[in-house]
Parts: sequence; C-alpha cells; structure tokens
Amino acid sequence: MDICTFGEHLTIDGYGGDFELLSDRVRVQHCLRELPQLLGMRPLAPAMVRWAEPNDFKDPGGWSGYVLIAESHISIHTFPHRRFLSADVYTCREGTDVDKVIQYFTGLFGLTDTDTCFFKRGTKYPVHNLMPALTRQAAQAQ
Repeated sequence: MDICTFGEHLTIDGYGGDFELLSDRVRVQHCLRELPQLLGMRPLAPAMVRWAEPNDFKDPGGWSGYVLIAESHISIHTFPHRRFLSADVYTCREGTDVDKVIQYFTGLFGLTDTDTCFFKRGTKYPVHNLMPALTRQAAQAQ
C-alpha cells in the first residue's frame, strides 16, 4: 500500500497580546474569514464565534471561534485578561507558510511572544481509496 501524509497542523500559543484586540469579537470573526483566504482554503460554512464565560480560576473567559474549511479547520480561543491566545491551523494541504501564519496572528492581536508546534498529520495516510467511493447522496444518508 502506498502512503503519504494527510496534512499539516500548526498550533500557536500567543502571549502578551493586546487586551482590547483579544476582547474584540469582530476581530476574531475577521481573522476566521480572512486567514482561510490568505492560505487559499475554502470555508464550508460561515465562521462561528461565541463568548465563553469564565469557568474557573484558569479560564477567565474570552472569545472562542472556528471555521470549518474543506481542507480541515481553523480555531481560535482568546483569553484577554491573561493576554493570551490559543489557535490551531489544520489543513490537508502541504507547504503551510508557518512564518506567515505566525506573523498574521502576532500582528492582528499584538502578540509579543509565541510558542508554536508544527507537525505532520496522518503519516500513514493511504494514497488510494481502500473502499469504494461514496456518492454524496449515500454519504448524507448515513
């Protein structure tokens, strides 16, 4: 069986962000609309952004959002009172411009430092289908 990798996953933990920028729902929504375009990805539905209420000492509340894309997803969680952001950019494509994505988040939210993790997903992904392809109607019926 021929195998390849399925895609790439970048996680970003951003520190020292601007309180006002991290508190801005419109900015989070804008990020989830603009970043897929910048990366050549295709949204499957409008981005969703919701306020997450504080739930204990570790989580002081913030905006959480995601956009489902044909290539996988992008998600963001802001923690304005901690000046922190957590984001995932997951795609089945190869060749993610990691520096571009980090710079994008850094500029948009005023981050002063980041920790990132970049890794390949599905390292044993089959090159060819192992089962017959489903039609759209059959997949929706399941």
